Amino acid sequence: MAQARKIATYVLVIFVLYTIINQPSRAADLVQVGFVGISNAAKSIGQFMHDLAN
Repeated sequence: MAQARKIATYVLVIFVLYTIINQPSRAADLVQVGFVGISNAAKSIGQFMHDLAN
């Protein structure tokens, strides 16, 4: 199982580096989408906690 995790990590790192090198604008778009998703999730949790406290 540990060997499979190590191989999956290497494959993921290679894919990320390939994407950054070959399509930097696409990689930037993906990072932006990720941060927007995290931001929206944090806002939703904050709103839920606010509503829960009221």
